[in-house]
Amino acid sequence: MPIYPIVKFGNKVLRKKANPVLEINDDIRQLAADMLASMYADNGLGLAAEQIGRDEAICVIDVPKEAACGIAMPIILINPEVVATNGEQIGQEGCLSFPGIYVNVKRTEDATVSYMDPEGNPQTIETSGLLARAAQHEIDHLNGVLLVDHMSSVQKVANAGKLKRLKRETKMTLG
Repeated sequence: MPIYPIVKFGNKVLRKKANPVLEINDDIRQLAADMLASMYADNGLGLAAEQIGRDEAICVIDVPKEAACGIAMPIILINPEVVATNGEQIGQEGCLSFPGIYVNVKRTEDATVSYMDPEGNPQTIETSGLLARAAQHEIDHLNGVLLVDHMSSVQKVANAGKLKRLKRETKMTLG
């Protein structure tokens, strides 16, 4: 199972909207397994395909059992969509594509998410708290929306040095 390097802020692939998965096959299931391995290698709670340079609409999530809303973890979401929301929460978020940056982000408290599972079956889950936050964060990635887009002006200023360094490092690795 290959461990993919995580794409960092500044790489244009993070801004691309994911392409829907049209056929769930062994290649897609392997991609999901590789994404989980890559996420675990970086101690993440979630990972979207764009974060390893891919363009399929797939994300993986593994939150602690007490935050999993009774849903067995890890979870693989193919072509996920938030179909309903309720409430509001503000909490600290980080992102594997923004190492060392943590900011408070406003999200909905509850999110109903529909998706296809790795066997191609349509699923719908009710999430709340940390799982809802993680699902919304990863689905944002699939739509080209990044952590920096949720930052207030003050948060952007406070993290300006780190953001510039990440962009510069990304630019250097891309050549």
